[in-house]
Amino acid sequence: MGEKVVADGFGPPDRQQYRRKLQQCLAGLARLLAEKRFDRPRNLMGVEIELNLAGADGLPRMLNGPVLEKIASADFQTELGLFNLEVNIAPHQLDGRVFDRLAEEIGTGIGYADRKAAELDAGVVMIGILPTLTQDDLVPENLSAADRYTLLNDQILAARGEEFTLDIHGVERLTCTSESIVPEAACTSVQLHLQVTPARFAAVWNAAQAVSGVQIALGANAPFVFGRELWRESRPPLFTQATDTRPPELQVQGVRPRTWFGERWVDSVYDLFEENLRYFPALLPICDEEDPLLVLDGGGVPRLQELVLHNGTVYRWNRPVYGWVDGVPHLRVENRVLPAGPTVTDVIANAAFYYGLVRSLADDPRPVWKRMAFEDAEANFDTACRHGIEAELRWPRSGRAGGVATVPAVRLVLDELLPLAAAGLDAWHIEPADRDFYLGVIEQRCLRKVNGASWQADTFHRALESGLDREAALAATTRRYRTLMQAGEPVHTWPVGID
Repeated sequence: MGEKVVADGFGPPDRQQYRRKLQQCLAGLARLLAEKRFDRPRNLMGVEIELNLAGADGLPRMLNGPVLEKIASADFQTELGLFNLEVNIAPHQLDGRVFDRLAEEIGTGIGYADRKAAELDAGVVMIGILPTLTQDDLVPENLSAADRYTLLNDQILAARGEEFTLDIHGVERLTCTSESIVPEAACTSVQLHLQVTPARFAAVWNAAQAVSGVQIALGANAPFVFGRELWRESRPPLFTQATDTRPPELQVQGVRPRTWFGERWVDSVYDLFEENLRYFPALLPICDEEDPLLVLDGGGVPRLQELVLHNGTVYRWNRPVYGWVDGVPHLRVENRVLPAGPTVTDVIANAAFYYGLVRSLADDPRPVWKRMAFEDAEANFDTACRHGIEAELRWPRSGRAGGVATVPAVRLVLDELLPLAAAGLDAWHIEPADRDFYLGVIEQRCLRKVNGASWQADTFHRALESGLDREAALAATTRRYRTLMQAGEPVHTWPVGID
C-alpha cells in the first residue's frame, strides 16, 4: 500500500475486471512457482518501524507532513494518521554483526528524526499505542494527506455500510463508535521481513504463526486505548475492529475479518494468495495495464500489481509478500506481530529472537506445526494479547510422549525457546557477541517479568497513587516513557514511576 493510488470511484465493471485480473495474477504466480523463476537464497532481512509524534507534554502532535519536510529523507514516510511516521531500513544480509549494525542505523535515524521534529515542538515516541491519544484525536480530519489513505478509508466504510463499533473488554472496557478507520492509526508496529525461497516459504510462515503468541507475550507494549487500560497488547483487537468491513450480521455468519490470523497451516505461498482471492472482495479495484500471462509467455516476469495491491488490504499478522527487483521476483514473510518500542535495543532483541527461533523451527525435522493444532497457535495469540508477559500458552511437549501442555510463556522461553533461538542465530552465522547480548535482553525480560506493557501499567498506577488524575497520569507516563526510550537502556531495567 506504499504506492500512490488515485481513483475517482469504482463501479461494477471495475470490480469485474479486477477480479479477472486477480485470477490472471494468481495463474501467473502459479507459473512462476512451477517454473522456479524466483530469486536464489540470499538470507536478506528488513525492518520497518511505525512511530508516533508527541509534544513535551506527552500529547499527540498532528505534524507528520511538516516533520517529514524537515527530515527530508526517503527512509521516512507518512502513515495513516497525522501523528504517525514510518522509518524503513534497507535490507541487510542476515549474518555476522547485523543486529549491532541495525541498532546503530535505527538509533541514528530515529535520533535524527527526533531532532528535526523538535524544531516543530514535537518528538518521536516508539510505542505500540500512544497512551494519551483520545477519541477526539482519531477523526477523519487527522487522516494523513495522501490519496491512498482517503480512498482506503472510503472503500472500507462503504463495504461496512455503517460506523465502526469498538468494543474491547480488558482490565477496563472501551465501547465507542468511529466514523472512519483512523483508530487503526493508533496501532504502531514493527514489521520484520525475511526473504525466502518458494521451497522454504511454508515452513517459515508456519513457524512464524506458531511463535506469534510468544512474540506478543514478550513484546507487548500497548495496554492503553483512549485512556482505558485494556489488553496488555491492545493493537490486535483495535486494528481488527477499526478495519472490519463486516456489519454485525456478517460477523454472526462467520465471514472472515480482513485483519486475520488465519485458520490453517499452509503447504505453499500459493495457498495464502489463493485464500485472499477466495475470501476477500476487492477494496481498491485498480487495474494495471500489464497482462501477466502475456508477459510470462514472452519470457518476462510480471509485477502482479493487482495481486500485490489486494494482498495489501488483507491484514494478516504474518503476511506473504511478492516482490520484484531488477526483473527478478522474490518472496518474503512479513511478520507484523510486534508493537513498536520500547527502545531500539528492545526492538533488535525482539528481531534477533524471532529470526533465530523461526530458523530453528523451520529446520526442525519434527516441525512444531505437525505437533500442535493451528487452533492452539491462534488461541496463544489471543491469550498473549490479553495477558502479555503473564500469559500461559499451549505448546508441544518435548520428547516422544507428545501432546500439548499449557505452560507460562516465560518458562517456555527460558527452558526451550531461547536455546532454539540461539541455535537458529548460529545457523545464520550471527556473531556470538550479538547473539548473546540480544538474547540476553529477552532472558532478562523473562526473569524479571517486565516488558513495555507491564512497565506502562505499573507506572500509570503509581502516578494515580501519587494523586494525579487519569489524564495527567497518562501524560506523565508518556513523558517518562519517552525519556527512558531516549536513554536507550532496555525496558526490563527501567525504574517504575514517573520520577
